[in-house]
Amino acid sequence: MIRVLLAEDQQLVRGALRALLELEPDITVVAEVGRGDLVVVAAQAYTPDVALLDIEMPGQDGIEAARDLAAAMPGVKAVVLTTFGRPGFLRRAMEVGAQGFLVKDSPVAELAAAIRAVVAGERVIDRDLAAAALALGATPLSGREADVLRAAADGATVADIAGRLFLSEGTVRNYLSNAIGKTGARTRVEASRVAADKGWL
Repeated sequence: MIRVLLAEDQQLVRGALRALLELEPDITVVAEVGRGDLVVVAAQAYTPDVALLDIEMPGQDGIEAARDLAAAMPGVKAVVLTTFGRPGFLRRAMEVGAQGFLVKDSPVAELAAAIRAVVAGERVIDRDLAAAALALGATPLSGREADVLRAAADGATVADIAGRLFLSEGTVRNYLSNAIGKTGARTRVEASRVAADKGWL
């Protein structure tokens, strides 16, 4: 029997996923959480074979949860589920060690097959997203440029960003200028939005 941990913040979606997966003769849902920062704790308590991780959750997103899960329990296979078909998310998920990346509107038979495949040691990736990720290429943003854009997303001032990231204001301005240029945006808030839409943050 394949043991599954469900991490999804929307209770209705989580319940539907559980009900559908429990119809499979070789899959059982052993734990559910509604926050990304509870994934590792639940995995340590219930020792699943696979963790299905929603990409957008409070506490921690699915990609960060997959990264922490890979560090804490490398035997648990992470499959990231997303409503948002953004190629940058796929690339980031693979970089942190996720074994699967699927869009939520995949048929349940496809999801069950993906669970079985990752348990067998395969990687399972939505075909359309894989093609888009290859076409898009890697993020043009450096790690620090991405950090600064994340901090700027809520309209924070240069001084606020500098304080949060322990950088000088001049350095923050340089990173913002580079990031704005690379995203083709006009403002730092727009650059944050563009980068987030592409899955670079």
